[in-house]
Parts: sequence; structure tokens; C-alpha cells
Amino acid sequence: MVIRHRYLDQIRPFYNQDLIKVIIGIRRSGKSVILTQIIDELKQNGIKEDHIIYINFEDFDFEEYTEPKKLNKYVKDKIKDQKKYYLFFDEIQNVTSWEKVINSFRATKNTSIFITGSNSDLLSGDLATHIAGRYVSFKITPFTFSEVVELKKLKNKKDIELEFEDYIKWGGMPQRFMQEDDWSKKTYLNDVYDSIIIKDIIKRFSVKDIDLLNRIVTYIITTPSQTFSPTAICKYFESESRGVSIETIYNYVEYITKSMLIEKAERYDIRGKRILTGKYKYYLTDLGFTNILNEGKKEQIGSYLENIVYNELISRGYKVNIGNTDNQEIDFIATRFEEKIYIQVAYILTDETVIKREFDVYDKVNDNYPKYVLTMDKFDFSKNGIIHKNIIDWLLEK
Repeated sequence: MVIRHRYLDQIRPFYNQDLIKVIIGIRRSGKSVILTQIIDELKQNGIKEDHIIYINFEDFDFEEYTEPKKLNKYVKDKIKDQKKYYLFFDEIQNVTSWEKVINSFRATKNTSIFITGSNSDLLSGDLATHIAGRYVSFKITPFTFSEVVELKKLKNKKDIELEFEDYIKWGGMPQRFMQEDDWSKKTYLNDVYDSIIIKDIIKRFSVKDIDLLNRIVTYIITTPSQTFSPTAICKYFESESRGVSIETIYNYVEYITKSMLIEKAERYDIRGKRILTGKYKYYLTDLGFTNILNEGKKEQIGSYLENIVYNELISRGYKVNIGNTDNQEIDFIATRFEEKIYIQVAYILTDETVIKREFDVYDKVNDNYPKYVLTMDKFDFSKNGIIHKNIIDWLLEK
């Protein structure tokens, strides 16, 4: 088992605080495992098992407790003394009005509460009213490539490079590494995908036009790292004698985003220092979903690498935007507290024209923050203060 230190290190300072720890991430990304790893650490630190309460709301044994009054009674009946109790609620979005009952535990009992959820608006709506200012949130991603290398105990550079090819194709969903052949991997990822579509989109948002939803999902998943154009999709449907409004398309894309199947990156005007509205890029939370829907289509290695770098930045705790300067685009502006870095991603620097294109995009960025070009090249092309790195080497940095 991989101990997910990147996330545990972030959560650990809050173990004994009464702030609610909210862990969000796409379905099957490993949130439950992180809860069990936290529980293991608590036990190692002397917390007795009867002061740890864990409920997985996707376990049929706990289905009745998705009703808030029953959940309230079940938990409070287990609290026998004034010592701190550690409460773990997995996939909390399945509980009706969960914000009220969770806040009640926090306000009336000596508790440390951990919750997980599989939709991005878990931290909006009623939550803002009931526990605003009383929670900290952590976004969990599928395995990063460094975690895959740790899982496989890889040391040899050639083995690592072969594993990276597999990672591009099948992604980092933790349980897919238990599958021994491509057919099993594809079957597993299809099951995860269907679960997300049905539970986190169709049922949750009462989607009626399932054919339209599937078409939009397929379009985004098979063209990752591209600027999304609802107008182009509208014209496509018109060509098939089917009218679809831009508003409907935007709504469906928002549902897909809230399921955490994709992430939306906003554009940032570097010169004007403002967010640009209207044009976004979407990145897959896990590239494995591209492979199950992309049969017969040309692979887009450059776009896949860009997607992997985006996910890595998110896992490292950065806020990520697309950079705009005049008519040029910088792939990523990543910020974390006072830190800022710029990143360009390309497959390989094949000739001087490509080198010029990737490096010269920084000519109009007049600050001293680090600027990177990441590619699959093994030779170092760094120049003029711009750092060139091999993508695999960058992914494996501590």
C-alpha cells in the first residue's frame, strides 16, 4: 500500500482540531484509503478504537443512516464520555441535509470530524451557511506518477519510462493497478466511468437528455487540454438537425465538472492581471478515461502530457490558470501562497522552430518568477534563465 504522504502531511496538523476536515475527490480516487490511513495514525498515537467512529454511506449496512435524524442518534449513542471522539463519514453527500447534522456534532460534542465527498460543490450551498469558517478542505487526486513508481518499487530508469507510457494510457486510478491485463483495466475504468455518469451526474442533477450528456462527455474526454467551444458543439448538433442551446451545453458541462470527472482551468490575462471569462480549458481528472472512449482516434501525446502536468500541479496544492499574453498562451500559471511558477509543456523539442515557440512565449512576462519548459527530451535545452526539464524527472521530484 502507498502511504499518501502528500495529503497526510497537509491534514495531520488538523487531526485534533474541531475544524471539520473535508476531503473531496473523484469517485474511487482513494479518499477512503486516506481515511483508513488517518485512523491507523490515530491508533498509533494512542487513540482507542471505541473513540473512532467510521461510516461509509455507500455501504448498504449504513443505508438507513442517510436519514439525518437516524445518523444523529446512531453517533450520539456511541459517544459515552467527555473525551474526544474522531468521526469519519465517507461519501457524505449521500446523507440528506448532512451539513446540519455534522455541524450539530461539531457544536455539541467533543469531536474531530473528517468527511469525504465525490462532488466539487460539496463546499457550496448550505454548507457555506451552516459551517462557514469551520472547515478546511483538501482535494485528492488519483495516484501521481511518483506514487505509481513507489507502488511498483521501480528503480531502473528504463522500467520507469515504460511505466510512464502505461500511466499515459491507463491513468492513475488506484484500483486499476490491481488489474493484470489491458482488458481488466478497461473493464474496471468503464465501471468507474459508468458509476460517475449515473450516480454523480444523471441521478444527482436529474438529467433527462442522456444522449446529449454522453455526446458532450465524449467530446471533452477525447479532446483533453483543448479550449472548449459550446458554439462549435451547437453547430455540430445543428448539422445533425438537432437544436441545442448554448445554455443547455453550459449546464451539462457544469454537471460534468461538479462530478469531478473534469477540471475547469480559467484564463488569466498576464498584462491586465485579471481572469478572462468565456473561454476555458478542461482537463481530465484521470487520463484513463480517454483510453476507454477514444477508440480509433489519433492519440494526442502533447495534450496528454499537458493534462498530466496540470493534475500534478493540483496534487501539489497549486491553483492553476492558463496564461494569456497578447496573442500567445502560456500553458500554466501555478500559484501557491506567495509562490508562482510558469510552465510550458510540449512533447519534444524537435527543431529550432519548436524551441523558439516554447521559449519565446516568456518574452513578454516581465517578472522574476521561475519559468519552465517541460518535455520528454533527455537533453537540457535551458537558456536565458528559462529552466528546461524532462517531464518524468519533474514528476519524480520531491
